[in-house]
Amino acid sequence: MDFGETCGKPAWRAPVALALVLGLTRAAAAQILDEVVVTGSAIGAADTATQGAVGAPQLEEFPTYRAGELLETVPGLIVTQHSAEGKANQYFMRGFNLDHGTDIDITLGDMPVNLRTNAHAQGYSDLNFMIPELVSGLRYSKGPYFADQGDFATAGAVSIEYVDTLPHDLASMSAGTLGDYRGFTAMARPWAAGNLLLAAEYDHVDGPWAIPDNFNKGNLLLRYSRGTRENGFSVTGMFMDDAWHATNQIPERAVSAGLIGVSGTIDPSDGGSSERYSLSAKYVDTDAAGQFKANAYFIGSALQLFNDFDFYVTFPPPVGDQFEQQERRHIYGGDVSYTVLDQLMGRESDTTVGVQTRTDVVNLGLFETTGRVVHLTVRDDNVVEASGGVYAENRTRWLDKFRTVAGLREDVFWGDDQSTLAANSGVARMGMFSPKLNAILGPWDNTEFYFSGGEGFHSNDLRGAVSTVNALQTELTGSTVNQPRTPLLTKAYGYEAGIRSAIAPQVEVSAALFELDLGSEATFDGDAAGTSVGRPSTRRGIELTGSYTPLPWLVLSGDFAFTRARFADTDTGAADVEPGHPGSYIPEAAKIIASAEIAVQNLGAWDGGLRFRYFGPRPLLEDASVRSGPTALFDARIGYRINDRLKTQFDVFNLFNSHAHQIDYWYPSQLANETSPVYDIHFKPVEPLSFRLTAALTF
Repeated sequence: MDFGETCGKPAWRAPVALALVLGLTRAAAAQILDEVVVTGSAIGAADTATQGAVGAPQLEEFPTYRAGELLETVPGLIVTQHSAEGKANQYFMRGFNLDHGTDIDITLGDMPVNLRTNAHAQGYSDLNFMIPELVSGLRYSKGPYFADQGDFATAGAVSIEYVDTLPHDLASMSAGTLGDYRGFTAMARPWAAGNLLLAAEYDHVDGPWAIPDNFNKGNLLLRYSRGTRENGFSVTGMFMDDAWHATNQIPERAVSAGLIGVSGTIDPSDGGSSERYSLSAKYVDTDAAGQFKANAYFIGSALQLFNDFDFYVTFPPPVGDQFEQQERRHIYGGDVSYTVLDQLMGRESDTTVGVQTRTDVVNLGLFETTGRVVHLTVRDDNVVEASGGVYAENRTRWLDKFRTVAGLREDVFWGDDQSTLAANSGVARMGMFSPKLNAILGPWDNTEFYFSGGEGFHSNDLRGAVSTVNALQTELTGSTVNQPRTPLLTKAYGYEAGIRSAIAPQVEVSAALFELDLGSEATFDGDAAGTSVGRPSTRRGIELTGSYTPLPWLVLSGDFAFTRARFADTDTGAADVEPGHPGSYIPEAAKIIASAEIAVQNLGAWDGGLRFRYFGPRPLLEDASVRSGPTALFDARIGYRINDRLKTQFDVFNLFNSHAHQIDYWYPSQLANETSPVYDIHFKPVEPLSFRLTAALTF
């Protein structure tokens, strides 16, 4: 098979690549984007110690190997990958393996990124359609404390915004040592009393793998905007298409025995492709009485994945255990809110009332394959899943040193699944009521104190909520194998106390103690397209962040997060754990996540940064008898502005050539030379030391 043609779709052809080969790196965009996002102390503006905003200048300070790593500017958030570049990232935060997005709500331009009832993972959040140069900034929060955040906003939420226009046309080209090259171009023109923005990106990555990723991605964006962010509107169209080969996680014993190298693969036919297109509109009208906001969106997407994680556990050689997951999806949704600027009991107050709705129409297929050839259809489902949420949030300054943010939210979910197996068809309904409260004291000497509590939720795969039969096992055994249903929604309870201070010149620090309780650690089984009922859990931790600007051109910053993650119920020995190893540890929950950064900004013609990130060891079994190692990486960036129009940039990834892992799992697999499954660590290594050179032009 020619992996230049992935999943039946040809890779981006040379003429398309050449047409898109001009582009701008984020470094060149910084001089423009910092005119859009205003940054500074969050004291007096933030509602919790773990809420914040990141502007374009901060996004420029360190290199990112993949687009999704922009989210690592959120303190305590790790973004990694267990497969190939075209697949959604893995996210880790607050003691959660967020998988591909189950407990973190991600939006871009007020459009949801998380996909419900996804072929591969609940909340699947693929950010490959994001063009980093266009990001004007992002806002983040931790915990379920804000009424305008619904599904998936349990551990936290990230909202990404794009620029509306550019004062100059932009172009750049980049090339790296791991077979990566990229081009981007953008132009903006006045049109019809507004602004028209057009951008295009082409990206190719091979990586260090024995079989190159041959990742080919194209992005297009067209936006018309008029007015301002406070009084104006915009209409945006986006299109993304990509395809790749995948080197998935590999068993340690295969490397130790010399069967493959650390860059090798067991199944050379793994891979995938995806497509995303959208049309969205936003409108904002602000006057002395209040602010009206509305947005609507249509999103279409397609995904096809071929994965083989355990090799020959179910089907002996030469068949193997590769499976195909595919879906085609349409999403229709929108939000409307109105904020009244008024007084409450003679105090400064504003109240926001909003309505949010979303409907997903999805066809989902699961097939057992060999070398991408189907030999068994496991499931074929047609799903309609709809939700509606209404919320109210009040902000009142009761005293000069005391204010509150209080909210109420009600959500209703409904879904219908028509499956090839009648026993797995059905309808599910569920509602969730979520109160929220934040209290802020201060400031005293540029110091504020925060106390927060709230309830939230994430949705679960609709198939797990209506199915009664394990389709794969029923097919293999020839008799009905039942499986329990899972709730459509899982409740979360969060509590937090924090402090933020800018008591010393050029210094800002924050600290927070938190607890997050989850009603169920439900897990999605990709082989059976079903969700397993999980145990309740509790996570408690502390998060610290700080920044210091000793000189106008020098910024020192860092963050540290410690989390104790445990199951909250009596140990019963979960079914997905190796027999004889029950316990209370939550597999994949990182105890420590930390980062530190030195950034040089506008030192004459020079800028750059050195960044350290630490992803601590995780228990891989519930008794913690098997653990992953830590991952510690350094990345560096040096930029030099040749003149007002041209800038060069040199990025170094994995500066000290660490041999750590991006991800580790513990589960049974069976190699071709083995007669029974073997429990083992399965890992994906980090990319080795590599370099990337970029030339960026404004004109």
